[in-house]
Amino acid sequence: MEVDDLALVDAARAGDAGAFTALVVRYQRKVYAVALGIVRDRDQAWDVSQEAFVRVHSHLGEFKGESSFQTWVLRIASHLAIDSLRRERKNRRDQLEDIKEEVIGEAGEGILSTPLGNDPSATLLRRELAGRMQAALDGLPEIHRTILVLRELEGLSYEELAESLGVQKGTVMSRLFHARKKMQAALEVYSHG
Repeated sequence: MEVDDLALVDAARAGDAGAFTALVVRYQRKVYAVALGIVRDRDQAWDVSQEAFVRVHSHLGEFKGESSFQTWVLRIASHLAIDSLRRERKNRRDQLEDIKEEVIGEAGEGILSTPLGNDPSATLLRRELAGRMQAALDGLPEIHRTILVLRELEGLSYEELAESLGVQKGTVMSRLFHARKKMQAALEVYSHG
């Protein structure tokens, strides 16, 4: 697959629009997932994804192949997502309230039963847990939220994380350790709350 990426990159550099489209199709889901994991807003993640591919296209000549194309693309996406999040920092204060309202609103719909006969209390508990996990993730500092998203949701290896974030492998391991501890502490508060 990596050989295919490099061949597509070379073809795209030579002006083959179809080759670049193939790269976009191959990585659009991952780029969007990384952006969404960081910014926590679908529209903002979509904007970041679009900006990432525009940036990739305009800087394709700078890709040297020292890392995989996927790592390079995800590094660009994660940096853009973090930048976007920083620009929207004032809106983040309201995000937790929005999530609470959304979870409460969703829980109120169909709370007595569902057409498939699902247990309404189990459905409510799943939504409540998802809301609590989302709130805990949103409460993490950017560096910890980013590394958790890239590792746990996208499955990047320690080496890929180090390349994507531009840090040493030891720093990746330390950030992951602290991110997991903070997430665990945040969820612990909910379990006793």
